Amino acid sequence: MIDAYTWPTPNGHKVHIMLEECELPYRVHAVDIGKGQQFEPDFLKISPNNKIPAIVDADGPGGQPLSLFESGAILLYLAEKTGKFLPSDARGRYEVLQWLMFQMGGLGPMLGQAHHFRIYAPEKIEYAVNRYTNEAKRLYGVLDRRIEHTGAYVAGADYSIADIAIFPWLRSAENQGVDWADYPALKAWFDRVAARPAVQRGVQVLAERRQPVRTEEEKEILFGQTQYKKR
Repeated sequence: MIDAYTWPTPNGHKVHIMLEECELPYRVHAVDIGKGQQFEPDFLKISPNNKIPAIVDADGPGGQPLSLFESGAILLYLAEKTGKFLPSDARGRYEVLQWLMFQMGGLGPMLGQAHHFRIYAPEKIEYAVNRYTNEAKRLYGVLDRRIEHTGAYVAGADYSIADIAIFPWLRSAENQGVDWADYPALKAWFDRVAARPAVQRGVQVLAERRQPVRTEEEKEILFGQTQYKKR
């Protein structure tokens, strides 16, 4: 049994989708990041960077429990555990890994900044809004051209952890200042992935708990000095 410590964010949904795709038994433990539960000592033992998601696999390598944080590492672990969604041959494996790194190092952080400055920042800074909106559009363009090239999925002909990592971040295109009409190949890919039953189940995990950031207390917890306290 895998215990998933998570919240319905793009990074959380990556792991929910992967668990569903791999048909692994798992329990969900909600970590309400708007209430600061990510800073609680028990969670920090699993995720020292105070970020969701994290997992504990009771049946880890050698039959011993294993805890992991960082969504990309979790996807790799689950792919290797099950032999799914990550090619075994070196060429195919690195095709997938480069696009997983693209999501982890570029797409996620930049779209996150677009969200922040377009929606949550207490003052609208035109330079920041333009910078991150333009970068969001550039990254969508990279993916659109890639899907035009492969004709199927991000890393090639087969669905992989690269698709699982990227998909949840594109569910909020409007908030990122992106018009899907400008990226037809990518939109077709998005719709193909969204139609997968495991994806539909994965994005519903804790969906009823997800609310817009509304109160000043929530904003402070997520974006203010609470983030920077010594722990």
